[in-house]
Amino acid sequence: METTTKYVFVTGGVTSSLGKGIISASLARLLQSRGYSVTIQKLDPYLNVDPGTLNPYEHGECFVTEDGAETDLDLGHYERFLNTFTSQANNVTSGRIYQSVINKERKGDYLGKTVQTIPHITDEIKRRVKFLGTKQKFDVVITEIGGTVGDMESLPYIEAVRQMKYELGGNNSLVVHLTLVPYLAAAGELKTKPTQHSVKILLENGIQPDVLVLRTEKSLSIDIRKKVALFCNVESDAVVESLDVSTIYEVPLRMKDEKLDQTVLRKLDLPLKKDPELKIWTEFLDKVKNPKKEVNITLVGKYTELPDAYKSIIESFVHAGAANECKVRLKMLNSERINESNVAELLADTKGIVVAPGFGSRGIEGKLIAVKYVRENNIPFLGICLGMQCAVIEFARNILGLTEANSTEMDRHTAHPVIDLMEGQKGIVEKGGTMRLGAYPCKLTKKSRVHSTYGKEDISERHRHRYELNNSYRSLLEEAGMKATGINPDSQLVEIVEIPSHKWFVGVQFHPEYKSTVLNPHPLFVDFIKAAIGE
Repeated sequence: METTTKYVFVTGGVTSSLGKGIISASLARLLQSRGYSVTIQKLDPYLNVDPGTLNPYEHGECFVTEDGAETDLDLGHYERFLNTFTSQANNVTSGRIYQSVINKERKGDYLGKTVQTIPHITDEIKRRVKFLGTKQKFDVVITEIGGTVGDMESLPYIEAVRQMKYELGGNNSLVVHLTLVPYLAAAGELKTKPTQHSVKILLENGIQPDVLVLRTEKSLSIDIRKKVALFCNVESDAVVESLDVSTIYEVPLRMKDEKLDQTVLRKLDLPLKKDPELKIWTEFLDKVKNPKKEVNITLVGKYTELPDAYKSIIESFVHAGAANECKVRLKMLNSERINESNVAELLADTKGIVVAPGFGSRGIEGKLIAVKYVRENNIPFLGICLGMQCAVIEFARNILGLTEANSTEMDRHTAHPVIDLMEGQKGIVEKGGTMRLGAYPCKLTKKSRVHSTYGKEDISERHRHRYELNNSYRSLLEEAGMKATGINPDSQLVEIVEIPSHKWFVGVQFHPEYKSTVLNPHPLFVDFIKAAIGE
C-alpha cells in the first residue's frame, strides 16, 4: 500500500513517566529542523472522554488547544517544542473511541453485526491516527501511546498499531519503544532485564520494535547496547541512550547526538534532506543553563503539591526567564496556607506573584489575601483566569468597600456578584457545557500596559473558564483605578484588567501559558519577569 505520510508509534515499557512525550516531541523537533512537516498525536487509554473533568491531582494540567479541545498535558510539550498548534485530532481517549463506536452502533452503522474490540474499536483507533495524516498532509505523524505496554487498557491500541504496521507495509511505519535500564547501586550494575521483558510483552502482542530508547541515569557501555540489540532483535545503532538531563529542552540535542532522527529517517526510507537547524534552540538552551541573574517568583495555587498541575505556567517561566537571561526560581505556595498573619512572612523574599487558575472555593481566601498584599506593597502581579477574578473580588471588597463582593461560583447568593455567569450559561448544568474554550479575539486599550507589552492592538488568546467579570460593576471598578484594558470585541466581555498606578498589576481571563513556546516566549510572562527584576 502506497502512502505519502509516514507513521511513527512511540510506546513505553517497565514504568510510567519515562518521558514518551518528551522523546516524541524531541524526535519531531529534529525531523522538523531537517525540513519535514511533522505532527504528534497522543492516544490516552483512560475512559474519560477528555481530561476536562479530571482532577489535576489525577492527571496534571488540562491543556487547551486553539480549537477548544481539552487535552492531555503532553500536547503542551508538543506545541512548545514544535512551535505549531495542535487540535482536537491530536488527542484521542478510549472514552472518545468507545463513545464513537457505540454511537455508530445505535445508529445502525454496523448493519446488525456484533460490535467487538476487533475490528470495530481497533478500526476506529486506526481511523483517528490516519485522519491526522490525511488532514494536512504531514510528512510524518508521530503517535504516542499512553500508559505502559502490558496494561490491559492499552491492548486495543497495541493491536491497532500491529494492524497498521501490516497494512502500511514496507518502510511506511515504525515503532520506537521507550524503556528503563535501572542502575542497582548495591551491585554497581545497569540491568537490562526489565527492557528485555518489556520487549517480550510487545513481541507477544505481535509487534517487533524498530528502535529502542533506553532511559538511564548512567551512560550505557558498548557491551550493554550490543546485549540489548541481540536479546531484543534490533540493530545496534537502533539502541538509543537517553540519559537524565537537567532540563527537558536538552533532550532534542541529546537525541541528535544519538542519531535518533537519522535512524528513524533511514528506516522510513526518507532522505536526510539537510542538517538540523537548531541554532535558535541551542542559544535558548545556553541562556537557560547560563543565566546572568536570578529572581524569586511565587506561584499561589491550590494544586501546588503536584507541579504538573501548572506545567504550562512553569514552562512559560523557563521561556520568559531565558528571554531575560534570568533564572526564575519558582516557589509553589498552597493558598490554603495563607492567612492575614503569615502572608508577609510567606511572601517576604518574592519579587513577583502569580495567582494561578483553578475551579471551586477551596483556597480562595488565601488567594485574595495574597492579591491584597501585592497590590498594597507594589509587587508585580499576574493573575490568570481565576487569579484575575480574585484580583477583581479583592479590589471590590477593599477599595470599593463592597465587603460581600464575590463570584457566584463561590457564593451563589452574594450581594455583589462582581464575577458571574453570563445569562446564556445559567440554564446549563452539564460539566463543560458552560465553558468558554479555545481561542477568542481581544482588543487592547491603546497606551495601556498590555498594549505596550504585546506591541499591538488585536490579540487572540485561549480560554478555559465559566465565570466572567460582571459588566454591571465595570464602571465602578474603573472609576476607582482598576481599568479594563482588554475587551472581547464580539461579546464585550472583559478579558484583561490592570491597575495603571501599580508597578505591574495585570489580571487576564484567558490562559497565556498555553501559547508560550521555546521560539516564541509569551510577551506577558517576559514583561512580568522584566518588571520583577526591576528593568
